[in-house]
Amino acid sequence: MTTQTYDAPATTTNADLAALILRLANGGLFLAHAWLKIVIFTPAGTAAFFQGLGLPGPMAYLIMAAELFGGLALIVGFKTRLVSLALIPILLGAIATVHFAPGFFFMNEGGGWEFPAFWAVTLLVLSLLGDGAYALGKR
Repeated sequence: MTTQTYDAPATTTNADLAALILRLANGGLFLAHAWLKIVIFTPAGTAAFFQGLGLPGPMAYLIMAAELFGGLALIVGFKTRLVSLALIPILLGAIATVHFAPGFFFMNEGGGWEFPAFWAVTLLVLSLLGDGAYALGKR
């Protein structure tokens, strides 16, 4: 007679759920920003805006791709730590080029740096938490 043993199913911790919520929120925000640049501003318009800031126009296409694919990767939980860290420079760049001059509060004309700074912090926290629940990268 053989005895078969079963391991109890892995439990989902609060940290796993927190990471899931942060993944979905951050991924959704990045998809929204990519959509804004692609559909509303248009890629050419976004490139022209970047040039007006003194940045190379082609950089706009890299940012749009990073926001689109990075947002999708976060939502599905693919390479969450790496993607989170890779997206932080986009937000720091937005602060440095657009949002710093208007001041701290995002409600200021031109939008201050309050929101993108907080967003960058949430990405840093997500990079520490990892994939969380319901992620492709979860082992």
